[in-house]
Amino acid sequence: MIISASRRTDIPSYYSDWFMNRIREGYVLVRNPMRYHQVSNISLSPEAVDGIVFWTKNPLPILDKLNLLHDYTYYFQFTITPYGADIEPHLPSKSELIIPAFQRLSDQIGPERVIWRYDPILLNDKYSISYHLRAFERFAQRLCGYTSQCTISFIDHYRKNAHSLAKLGLEDISTEKMLVLGRSLAEIAHHYGYRIDTCAEKVDLEQFGVGHARCVDDRLLGKLRAQDRRQGRNPSLRYAKDKNQRLECGCVASVDIGVYNSCQNGCKYCYANFSDYSVRKDTLRHNPDAPLLLGEIEDGDVVKERNF
Repeated sequence: MIISASRRTDIPSYYSDWFMNRIREGYVLVRNPMRYHQVSNISLSPEAVDGIVFWTKNPLPILDKLNLLHDYTYYFQFTITPYGADIEPHLPSKSELIIPAFQRLSDQIGPERVIWRYDPILLNDKYSISYHLRAFERFAQRLCGYTSQCTISFIDHYRKNAHSLAKLGLEDISTEKMLVLGRSLAEIAHHYGYRIDTCAEKVDLEQFGVGHARCVDDRLLGKLRAQDRRQGRNPSLRYAKDKNQRLECGCVASVDIGVYNSCQNGCKYCYANFSDYSVRKDTLRHNPDAPLLLGEIEDGDVVKERNF
């Protein structure tokens, strides 16, 4: 089993104490986002977990806790984008805190275990193509040697983020613009020694040396497990494609232990939150000692062990 922590929320940034408590207890409870009273009991024992994929924009709160994961193989999907508080209102300074945090994380666990995500790419009067190219190169320079992989994607429109996106004056990103950006970003990435790929994109940029990502990657985890000298019950880590993701997504199957409507980064393009008000209200239900990330077991809940 591969644990995703988490596409739905930034666990390293906001819920690292809770996560480590779940590691100590050896299990986590997760509500089915489509069926509220259906709860899965998921083992977090080292024998059950083939790997953990963390997703974050700020790992600082978890850095001093990673020693507790010595029995696990894991890597980070780490997003650094060039937006200011108009788009990502609750993130600290990229230059002064986030990039140094990326460097520190890489020094701590190794550059092969930290993947830089430059996504989503959105365009408007302020964040133009030329703006992105300048920002991408600045980041690429500072992250050079701290990772070898960069994943890009273009903004997606969902019902949940439609209201926020409507206020940003976004341009349509045509296929032609994607090709222009893809070619230029690839040239910069290759100049600094990065592999570059796209996340869940239909556009084909392979002519520029841009592949299609597998963000939850059994191949990478297999290599890292070999480095960690871990065999487990599935040493080859041959996982099927995740049927719950979009057709273009290359990820293999994983179990996400996050909760929608709980990420406090406040990013305007986010698809995982209903509204700022809902996030503020729901996060008051967080208890770092509880098996659920938000709330407690309630009357009517049906808890079942999830077997893999």
